[in-house]
Amino acid sequence: MLSVKDLKVSYGAIEAVKGISFDIKDGEIVALIGANGAGKTTTLHAISRLLDIKSGTIMLDEKEISKMAPEKIVSVGLAQVPEGRRIFASQTVFENLKLGAYLRKDTVNIENDIKHCYELFPILEARKTQLAGTLSGGEQQMLAIARALMAKPKVLLLDEPSMGLSPLLVKEIFSIIKEINKSGTSILLVEQNAKMALSIADRAYVLETGKIVLSGTGEELINSDEIRKAYLGG
Repeated sequence: MLSVKDLKVSYGAIEAVKGISFDIKDGEIVALIGANGAGKTTTLHAISRLLDIKSGTIMLDEKEISKMAPEKIVSVGLAQVPEGRRIFASQTVFENLKLGAYLRKDTVNIENDIKHCYELFPILEARKTQLAGTLSGGEQQMLAIARALMAKPKVLLLDEPSMGLSPLLVKEIFSIIKEINKSGTSILLVEQNAKMALSIADRAYVLETGKIVLSGTGEELINSDEIRKAYLGG
């Protein structure tokens, strides 16, 4: 569904991503874990084409997207939930959801998809006329995910969905991520909370200073002594 081959990304003279390759099969949750500065967010931004790629190839459902404009990438089936949520604070919850479907032509189905988002996140229906900037952090994260789902992505990129949330809300968000995946959306998850990420991931890759240093199933990595010491608190 998504294939990244020999991806390199630079900030000036500094190479932040150093020729990484990985893939996501149809229906999988794949996690990218690693310390701050490892290149996780840079990788997501490169896939979404929010950053220029130095070299490498990115394929989405057998279509090359390496040189596409970001808005074109959304229209062919890839959406990103950015770190920090980036909701439209001065718009209502409902307006944010409508904006998520901005590029869609199937207007008849948009209303049904908004209803589906309300089923996934009942609090959003209760807050639908409220300005998004007045929502709590957890509610904003739910809105950011729901807004991305309104684009009907084949692959959903999630960047640090647990950031700044209470442990109870983190559990709720990850439970919903699993539900989204069960409904047929493939997911690439970047997450500082390695334990939570690995607990739901089919497969995972460990990034260190722009290179993939380890990969395996979520279960293999969560039980790895090396991963436990480095990322799971011993």
